[in-house]
Amino acid sequence: MFSFKIIDVISSISIKNNAPLEKIILGIDPGTNIMGYGVIKVTGRKVTMESMGVIDLHRCKDVYLKLGRIYERVIGIIDAFHPDELAIEAPFFGKNVQSMLKLGRAQGVAIAAAISRDIPIHEYAPLKIKMAITGNGQASKEQVAGILKRILNIQETSTVPYLDATDALAAAYCHVLQDMKPFHSSGKPTSSHSWSDFVRQNTNRVSGMPSPKTYTSCKKLLK
Repeated sequence: MFSFKIIDVISSISIKNNAPLEKIILGIDPGTNIMGYGVIKVTGRKVTMESMGVIDLHRCKDVYLKLGRIYERVIGIIDAFHPDELAIEAPFFGKNVQSMLKLGRAQGVAIAAAISRDIPIHEYAPLKIKMAITGNGQASKEQVAGILKRILNIQETSTVPYLDATDALAAAYCHVLQDMKPFHSSGKPTSSHSWSDFVRQNTNRVSGMPSPKTYTSCKKLLK
């Protein structure tokens, strides 16, 4: 009787180890009026689109209420799909300082939502995302959307009227294509890291910054 139980346990472990690894990645394209999001599921070498959409903030005129709405909606998306990682587009550096400030705030709130759920964050420049998807850093939003539709087999009925959703999917898919090594030998954080991991492994580089223990305590207070 005892030996049969051991065989059953070993068999179940073997099956689990042979199963393809599964990961959910949430992509976000920050915006103060329209914020796009896309959810990608990676199973082994297979990538599928789970969901895509936008957070429409046009009706919300107060800037601080907008930020609160972004936080609430991103938390809702995270709780619905339970992503393992967040890939977010970095703000584009333009000449309009006020627009950059507003966009940076929106991105920061989305990042804060992910931090509150202890999700690793990965930030990519728009040029890098376009290059990863199309091979052209100056590609248009329409070109990015067209290629993603073919790669992920997205039907026209699944698309939304705003290209911000496909931009968010592009950020998530860009992350899939990146080197997933936690850190390079230089000690610099790469696209796959959490702040607490970086502090723990590079204490000499971040003296005076909060320790991972303090960081964890702060997150508990925020919940």
